[in-house]
Amino acid sequence: MARYTGPQWKISRRLKYSTLESGKELGKRPYPPGHHGQRRSKLSEYALQLQEKQKVRFTYGLNERQFKRTFDDANKLEGRHGENFLFLLESRLDNLVFRAGFAKTRRQARQFVNHGHFLVDGKKVDIPSYRVKPGQTITLRERSEKLSIITDNLENAVERLDFVDFNAEKKSAVYKRFPERREVLPEIKETLIVEYYNR
Repeated sequence: MARYTGPQWKISRRLKYSTLESGKELGKRPYPPGHHGQRRSKLSEYALQLQEKQKVRFTYGLNERQFKRTFDDANKLEGRHGENFLFLLESRLDNLVFRAGFAKTRRQARQFVNHGHFLVDGKKVDIPSYRVKPGQTITLRERSEKLSIITDNLENAVERLDFVDFNAEKKSAVYKRFPERREVLPEIKETLIVEYYNR
């Protein structure tokens, strides 16, 4: 299955969840799209599990195969499977470029990484799914430092989470540590995703 490239706001409204983490998608019309969007219907247990999985998958912009592979990798780590899964998703290079404020959205961050604008520990990396390790540094390539779209994003960055240490002077970000569970996607019930895949 290919990665979804359609309207993000429509997906957010369908799931009743802000996949852009801005809340703007649900501001005016906090109900699903379409003629029957405002009808109430009770969801089955399976539908709730699927919906929770889709919320996370569309938030990080992964296709089903990538998503499942990351879920399987999380099972090899010590600790809670669901939490480890979210931490691995947060460790993706495109996500950390977004978290550092270089990009407005994860889609934009993915495009920046694909175009080779970033270095990880001084080496060019153009793979959005590259898994950054705690302690590694993400920097802009010298030729990309003056790109107006990136400088505008950095100037307008609202807030950064504590596990990403941003240096405005060097235009670099250090992935200090794995995030704590309360820091990322607090509304998500990751246990439902574990139940979905363990059916």
